[in-house]
Amino acid sequence: MVVSIHGGFWQSKYGLEENEPLAEDLAKRGFATWNIEYRRIGEEGGAWPGTFHDVVSAVNHLDELKDTYQLDLSKVVVIGHSAGGHLALLLGSFLNVMDSPLVVPIKGIISLAGVTDLGQMLQIHTERGITSPVTAFLGGLMEELPIASPIELLPLNVNQVLIHGELDRHVPVSLSVDYHRRAKELGDSVRLITLPEADHFMVVDPTSLAWKTVTHSLEGLI
Repeated sequence: MVVSIHGGFWQSKYGLEENEPLAEDLAKRGFATWNIEYRRIGEEGGAWPGTFHDVVSAVNHLDELKDTYQLDLSKVVVIGHSAGGHLALLLGSFLNVMDSPLVVPIKGIISLAGVTDLGQMLQIHTERGITSPVTAFLGGLMEELPIASPIELLPLNVNQVLIHGELDRHVPVSLSVDYHRRAKELGDSVRLITLPEADHFMVVDPTSLAWKTVTHSLEGLI
């Protein structure tokens, strides 16, 4: 069972259709696939924390669908791209919380060019002289950045795979490299795969060579 979370820096102009090719390819490979949506920046209730609450609710809804569609929820892997990678890793952090609202267990997480560190992403945007979506995502709650940033919530104690293209200009590969280093130091089960000739979008393109790495990693987790 695969849960797919799209990216787009949490912005309303990017929706779940971004991950439709990914979801369709996985379905053809025999994976039950749940391509989810969430309220985004500029939408009522969107941004932090509403966006994350939507992701939790979408994953929990699988518990209501399991009998109808004969879903095996003991083997749920969450795949998130870019901002979706951020949200996927945040889900993993909920596995460590007592009385967690997450009722569906997660066996593994695959972060595709994920925004693993909100602080570092904000700094990169600032250095580039652009307004960061991180600021808009957190809104007036910038003080909550540590509880909204996956790298600050390690260890997750769940199997993780980080796949990142070295040619990524939207989310630099350094975010995954630094996250991997800290996760390993804290004893997490995490793999980092960097792709020398891949950019930000090849990792979610089923026609690219990078996609083979994603499917192979998924098969390894399930």
